[in-house]
Amino acid sequence: MSAHKHEGCGCHENEHSCACGCDHDHEAEHSCTCGCSCGHDHDNDEAVKEELPRLLAALALFAAGMILPLPALIKAGLLLLCYVVSGYDVLKNAWRSLRRGRMLNEHFLMAVASLAAMAIGEMSEGCAVMLFYQVGECCQAYAVGRSRRQVKALLSLKADEAFVLRDGEYMPCDPAAVQVGDVIRVRPGERVPLDAVVLSGMSEMDTSALTGEGAPRAAEPGERVLAGFVSQNGVITARVEKPLAESSVSRILTMVEKAQERKAPAERFITVFARVYTPIVVGLAAVLAVVPPVFLGGWRVWIYRALTFLVASCPCALVISVPLCYFAGIGAAARRGVLIKGGDSLDALCRVETVVLDKTGTLTTGEFDVCHVHPAAGYAETDVLSMIAGAERDSNHPLAVAAVKAAQARGIEPAAMTLEREIAGRGVCARMPDGKMALAGNAALMQENGVALDELHCESDSARIYVSLDGCAVGFICLSDVVKPGAKEALAQLRALGVSRTVMLTGDREAPAQAVADELGIDEVHAQLLPGGKLERLEAICEEGGCAFVGDGINDAPALVRADVGMAMGALGSDAAIEAADIVLMTDEMDRLPQALAVARRVRMLARQNVAIALGIKIAVLILAAFGLAGMWAAVFADVGVALVCVLNAMRAMR
Repeated sequence: MSAHKHEGCGCHENEHSCACGCDHDHEAEHSCTCGCSCGHDHDNDEAVKEELPRLLAALALFAAGMILPLPALIKAGLLLLCYVVSGYDVLKNAWRSLRRGRMLNEHFLMAVASLAAMAIGEMSEGCAVMLFYQVGECCQAYAVGRSRRQVKALLSLKADEAFVLRDGEYMPCDPAAVQVGDVIRVRPGERVPLDAVVLSGMSEMDTSALTGEGAPRAAEPGERVLAGFVSQNGVITARVEKPLAESSVSRILTMVEKAQERKAPAERFITVFARVYTPIVVGLAAVLAVVPPVFLGGWRVWIYRALTFLVASCPCALVISVPLCYFAGIGAAARRGVLIKGGDSLDALCRVETVVLDKTGTLTTGEFDVCHVHPAAGYAETDVLSMIAGAERDSNHPLAVAAVKAAQARGIEPAAMTLEREIAGRGVCARMPDGKMALAGNAALMQENGVALDELHCESDSARIYVSLDGCAVGFICLSDVVKPGAKEALAQLRALGVSRTVMLTGDREAPAQAVADELGIDEVHAQLLPGGKLERLEAICEEGGCAFVGDGINDAPALVRADVGMAMGALGSDAAIEAADIVLMTDEMDRLPQALAVARRVRMLARQNVAIALGIKIAVLILAAFGLAGMWAAVFADVGVALVCVLNAMRAMR
């Protein structure tokens, strides 16, 4: 196999096979069968297409030499021609490795074993070793190509051009040249080139490439659209929020590229194992070829056994298939809107026993909704909502905005009022057309103005807005943070996957935090925490076992870094949280959390299966070969066959 010096691709760094069968030094940048993306434009699928005619010709020659009733000399010539056609590149690369002093690689092993087998008269078996080795390499390259396409498909998210408003006309422009604040137009079928906010127009957006979500998302004025969304049925104009380098697409591609450079412990183990394993088995084969015949005789028998031992010992099944499990898993997760930044994050996620969650923006939408309306005697619920909406309609406080939206949703017209003043931290004062004074705000505002609240009772400790008219209470509304749809089901799925403990850390008050926890079935709640307090609590939890933290805000960044696995809400989460996290959930939906855990555990299971399959069969064949109970055909299966089985097993991670 070719010299491979890439530190981050997860393959056997000194000895690895490129998909095209070359022997490039890795400094020259080349694409490898392990699925790394080293910068070379040689595509695995193209390599397979180029190799296929040669392999078919070699197979035809082999079949003719083995089956047709031809003279022995012609049969030998056909097999020799088959050997040259199928193995010339292996022989060439073995010679290059020999000249460079890097003999202990797969090409060298294949060349020595096949040539020596032919030299001792086993021409058909020597030819078969080379031919089926090449067939196996071709199949492996195809399987790896399928895995790589999942990640490479992300490149199609980038729009080739953006239509930018210049001098009253929309002109095509390179997205990299578009500035923040520029106005762009997106027509049906076009991809949004940069993150932007819709100014005019409406369209249904296909977000599946970015989020994995099949249902279209409505885009209307004021809504945020991300680079990579596709407009389905309308024309929109939007103001650019971020330059191309900071857009969602660029961030995704950067995270995927970095993910390939971060090895999981299992991948690092295979790299070290292969370095030690290869020289050991070569040494054992040499001993097997030389020592027994000195005492027992039968040089030809023992050399044949040693060659069989060499062929069976090749470690490519481990070197390729284990990193491929992780690469395929990362690609499969990306297709579902879960960006995993490396194999080490996948492995760490498998060890998670406790999931710690932020509340606002993670478990809840961060938007308030009116859950109860409590009118005073003599008033109706519509009176309360109408007066609060009228007084608060010019306020940008989240509770005020929620109250106005609730009135609109119920078809209630805001009462006609003129805003007199806004009292910071308290509420607003407004005047009715008849001159009466209305107050809308918290209990402190009412008490300061002598409004009696004794007759208004509610067991809920939710946030409230009271309203009064000329010093008399009219009523109040209760508002609560809206729990995300599917959050309860997602937490139940986590428990089914083996998560034993769920904890909420929030800066919110104890009562609303506990209400959300009770609704979702969360085990522990720690409320009224500043960012430093969150970090202290998280450190104590992490000391008890594997811990994942899920958050979305800037204040969550320290906790995301400290946790064994940091998981950020990507669509609405802050840039700081996304950068600090190990895993990004692009849809902000909680159901992606158990999906990420399921992918991680499946990948680890498949990697362990591959290690067990490869080592188990190889060790068995090596022992049998040493005692003469396994021939070259068994060795070919132990090398090529096992590698194919392991690669196909690894591809299951894509499902």
